[in-house]
Amino acid sequence: MKSLEIFSGTGGLAKGLELAGFEHEAFVEFNKHACNSLRLNFEKEKVFQGDIKDYNFSTLTGIDVVAGGPPCQPFSLGGKHKANDDTRDMFPYAIKAIETLHPKAFVFENVKGLLRQSFADYFEYIILRLTFPTLSLGDTHADWQLHLNELRKASKGTHQGTTYDVTYKLINAADYGVPQVRERVIIVGIRSDLNKKWEFPAPTHSQDRLLWEQYVTNDYWKEHSLSPLKDEPLAGRLRKRYGMFAPAEKRWVTIRDALKNVPQPYESHSIDDHIFKDGARTYPGHTGSYIDLPSKTLKAGAHGVPGGENMIRYEDESVRYLTVHEGKLLQTFPGDFLVTGAWGEAMRQIGNAVPVLLAKQIGQHLYTLLNTISQDEVEPLQYAKFG
Repeated sequence: MKSLEIFSGTGGLAKGLELAGFEHEAFVEFNKHACNSLRLNFEKEKVFQGDIKDYNFSTLTGIDVVAGGPPCQPFSLGGKHKANDDTRDMFPYAIKAIETLHPKAFVFENVKGLLRQSFADYFEYIILRLTFPTLSLGDTHADWQLHLNELRKASKGTHQGTTYDVTYKLINAADYGVPQVRERVIIVGIRSDLNKKWEFPAPTHSQDRLLWEQYVTNDYWKEHSLSPLKDEPLAGRLRKRYGMFAPAEKRWVTIRDALKNVPQPYESHSIDDHIFKDGARTYPGHTGSYIDLPSKTLKAGAHGVPGGENMIRYEDESVRYLTVHEGKLLQTFPGDFLVTGAWGEAMRQIGNAVPVLLAKQIGQHLYTLLNTISQDEVEPLQYAKFG
């Protein structure tokens, strides 16, 4: 199945969808460093480096899925919170891609801040525009509130153009086996005429299972050949909650789990992007990520990488910066995935990416749904054969 990647970044979502079975027809990305990384990991001639406003979607045919991460800074909890008034708001151009290509489905990712109450009307506008992509006022910069009022009156039953069944959910990547606590809004739309219902895949991992293996059975510490840590009050609460049986999910994956077979960067090794960076220190609000938990969210930042958030904190409270190689693994990129640029630039790209494992699981779920023959499709076939 063919896909178009817009706002591709360094290609986390793209890699996950590729592993799920999708074939990328094109990538649209503005940042030159991200484009360099895309060219090293995908077919370089398919990468369009430039403003999405200048990309001609009509040159593509047969696109089944449009996917991407419209710039999140307008909605970020750490940003300026200007939403639709921010010139970096690219959702109108994501919608333009849907309006032009009429794909079977789309997948968009954005930050948790998109769900902030102060953005409620604009978020409703985004969802309704995605639901009725052909119901346009004709001007990308027309008054969106006027347009919202028109969209609220629209009905799938009477609208003549293409419509989508749109679902969104706030997802924590750690609940899907990513060694990182990373909450993001995932928006999925399925073209209404396909009569297919999207449901997000169920979480596979849990914090309680990690705590159970750390403080009830001590299996976690045994696996890593470490002396167990004790927290009897926590262990008691877990036993009271679950009785004799462990939580059903797998445990959250920790930094120690993810980097188990990775040498220290200052040791002898042959990993090109596993280079020790000196100068790590903690300060209020930036204490690094404890090695026996999933990492905190890897961040990119509007003014460079906040180094305190991209550090490992060991059990003795010492800290060091993550290497680019380690950052890739915490975002579940394959170890041989190439990210260009010096440490700060490479970590910016990694921090902006969708975790590959999360993208793969969503992609597999979507691929299966789109390739499953529905009952509505089976019955006409049976009639044609036996009628």
